[in-house]
Amino acid sequence: MIILDTGATRALADGHKTLNLLAGNMARTPGDLLRVPAACLMQAESEDAGAARRVLAFSSVVVDPLDMVAAVSVGTMIRDGYGGADTCHALYCALPRAEFAGMSILLTDGEQNYPPGVVTVDIDSPGMLGFR
Repeated sequence: MIILDTGATRALADGHKTLNLLAGNMARTPGDLLRVPAACLMQAESEDAGAARRVLAFSSVVVDPLDMVAAVSVGTMIRDGYGGADTCHALYCALPRAEFAGMSILLTDGEQNYPPGVVTVDIDSPGMLGFR
């Protein structure tokens, strides 16, 4: 599962070349989706009017809802000092889930915002899509 945090969501909305290429490639591959946590989408929209609309225009992008279980878990993470609502929702989405057996990858522009053990990839790293 590939997850975009607030920074990656804003970058996609702003036309980040590599993220746009990734979203386009995933649209052509059945079952491959980019997941944006609802709190990250909310934060991106609050910082940039229209960002949500531009991101959701990609057919490969889905929103991971902040349902009852997620809300409790994210609230606990916030209380325990892991960051704001958007960071904690992205972190929650990156945790192992019953419905997804593979490893989650969190695309971000702030790897330092996440604790060790979370697989993060900086959106500006030269090898993000295998290019050097």
